[in-house]
Amino acid sequence: MTLYQNILIVEDLADVADWLYRVCADCFEGADIRTANSISSAKSSISDWVPQLALLDIGLPDGSGIDIMEDIFVVNPSCQCVITTIFDDSNHLFDALKAGATGYLLKDETEAVFTTRLKGILEGQPPLSPSIARRMLSFFQPQKIAPETDITPREKEVLTLIAHGYSVRGTAESLSLSHHTVASYVKDIYRKLQINSRAEATLKAMELGLISRNE
Repeated sequence: MTLYQNILIVEDLADVADWLYRVCADCFEGADIRTANSISSAKSSISDWVPQLALLDIGLPDGSGIDIMEDIFVVNPSCQCVITTIFDDSNHLFDALKAGATGYLLKDETEAVFTTRLKGILEGQPPLSPSIARRMLSFFQPQKIAPETDITPREKEVLTLIAHGYSVRGTAESLSLSHHTVASYVKDIYRKLQINSRAEATLKAMELGLISRNE
């Protein structure tokens, strides 16, 4: 019997949901596979049924599959949540990982690649599309910031607060600066560090030792 006996697929496109169902049936023989086409229907499914594996689309009619992970973890903290999407950008990737996703598969992969990556979860391998794995490795490679783009002490203060979840306004109040001044700092920080989201800012702050990975 597969370790993943209950599998939830959250996908609003019927043909894609059918394809994912077939792939899961091939990978996890005998599993109880259920589908939902929205956040609300997914919540209804897990109200009386506990998934061990969830494949979650990002672009749903009533939100993002990332949003349902919190509810899934309430009923099963060890559930493996795998994002299945067409979005391969860093913003979606790191937002999903920060929310607790343990995999990220692109739906435009060939069926053979998609199936192999998903089935690897049975052997403890994280289900990641090859391009996503390369993006993650590249991001976490130690990078020395060139002197001409080194961030200033004040910018480090701003980055630290942003990484802790402060808004631009909250950061401005904490540092006794104007909203526009902090907004300018944030823009310069993003440019210098070549990042585009708060999630990436948090990861970069960890890399620079400004916050710990446990915060």
